[in-house]
Amino acid sequence: MITIDAQDKTLGRVASAAAKALLGKHAASFVKHLVATEEVKIVNASKVRLSGTKEKTKEYIRYSGYPGGQKMERYDMLVSRRGHKEAIRRAVKGMLPKNRLQTKRLQNLIIEG
Repeated sequence: MITIDAQDKTLGRVASAAAKALLGKHAASFVKHLVATEEVKIVNASKVRLSGTKEKTKEYIRYSGYPGGQKMERYDMLVSRRGHKEAIRRAVKGMLPKNRLQTKRLQNLIIEG
């Protein structure tokens, strides 16, 4: 198990370290078509910080595919609704390859605190 401490680190740095570990690029036995068996644990998730003024300006956008179906949510609203864990999970998911192994790799991600 790989442990990443998120205290006083930016969201992107924590997410990129977690994504690299979930891919298995840290191991000598790296193969890109297999899921790494090691779990990644992120502690102190509530103490992660954002650089600059992103806490009020960073937006998460999703689109349903229908006219008028685009929805936006700011970072502070997401954190108040779902918590810091969801913000870190979305950042890590965005840094993983978009293929069939993405959900299996995300199952090895544990976020605490």
